[in-house]
Amino acid sequence: MRFSVDAHTIGCHLTGNEVYIRNLLHQFARLDAAGEFIAYVSKSEAPAVVPNRIRTRLVSENPYKRLGWDLPARVRRDQPDLLHVQYTGPVFCRVPLVVSVHDVSFLEYPQWFTQYRAMQLRMTVARTVRKAAAVLTPSEFSRDSILRHYKIDGSKVIVTPNGVSAHFRQIDRSLALAAVERKLKARGPFVLTVGDLQPRKNHAGLLRAFESVMREHPQLQHRLVFVGKETWYSKDLHRAVDASSMRGRVHFAGFVDDRDLVQFYGACDLFVYPSFYEGFGLPILEAMACGRAVACSGTTAMPEVADSAGILFNPYSVPEMARAMRDVLLDPQLRVRLERLGAQRASLFSWERAASRTLQVYQRVAGSKQPVTEVAGARAI
Repeated sequence: MRFSVDAHTIGCHLTGNEVYIRNLLHQFARLDAAGEFIAYVSKSEAPAVVPNRIRTRLVSENPYKRLGWDLPARVRRDQPDLLHVQYTGPVFCRVPLVVSVHDVSFLEYPQWFTQYRAMQLRMTVARTVRKAAAVLTPSEFSRDSILRHYKIDGSKVIVTPNGVSAHFRQIDRSLALAAVERKLKARGPFVLTVGDLQPRKNHAGLLRAFESVMREHPQLQHRLVFVGKETWYSKDLHRAVDASSMRGRVHFAGFVDDRDLVQFYGACDLFVYPSFYEGFGLPILEAMACGRAVACSGTTAMPEVADSAGILFNPYSVPEMARAMRDVLLDPQLRVRLERLGAQRASLFSWERAASRTLQVYQRVAGSKQPVTEVAGARAI
């Protein structure tokens, strides 16, 4: 069978969306030797990171041209058995559509988006979801949200939890710290968070909690490191840092690729994920896989991911977030226990299993009678 995938996010630094499709493609190449796969990419360098056995076709970076002309034309020419997209499908599509919708934050919290972006997602995702033969989503929380907002058959909304790449693993902590110190040109222990600089990630709340902990416990000499791409919201966060008493201990690392990100995870004393809203929360698993203690929000899908392996807090309560941070930083035994539990939790999530479940959906949508066999030893929740 021939399956096509809209992989325009590869090379665009679109964080979770790019990680998702890149890992699926690599696992597809391993899991289904008989299948034929076509990836539609927008960056000229993208084919270099796509497995050799997956054919690539170039489509426009301009979303209007890509969705209005390039993808429909490519699908007509390639005649795949289906097309898999994220969030938004092409205006015209002659084959069955599978769509991945990671969350519907644009419906529930439109204030976190530009007005135009929120409006565009409301229109295009609704059209795509209703047209799709199957809707993939990474958590029960997101599935419930999708069904609440879109009046569609619940049987076509399928939970396929994300995985964590084997690249994220425990490494020598002293070497990782030395590498991060060279990058930041600053020395000493640090608290880490990872995510694009946007309102829903709650960086401002984390800054206030960090300031509270460091003020109350001056013996702690930690820094706070933000890893994430600058966005339209960045100027507000930079202003908040400039006004903070901790401004000399806060660092912005910008976008960091996976090769360097594993060093940031491996070197930190604590990973904090204070997001208000997540459809999954992949950095939680990445930090756990790297053997780091995790404190994260107890809202939306994040409790599904962290379970009892992380400390959960209310992201709307700065004192509660500060208490979680303080408990870990001041209690080495608690930190070690969280590191052990986190590594065990992360091992339950696999991109092999995520890709296998996705292929099962492909086979069902395309009408194949041949079941997809899961890789031996692949594990997921």
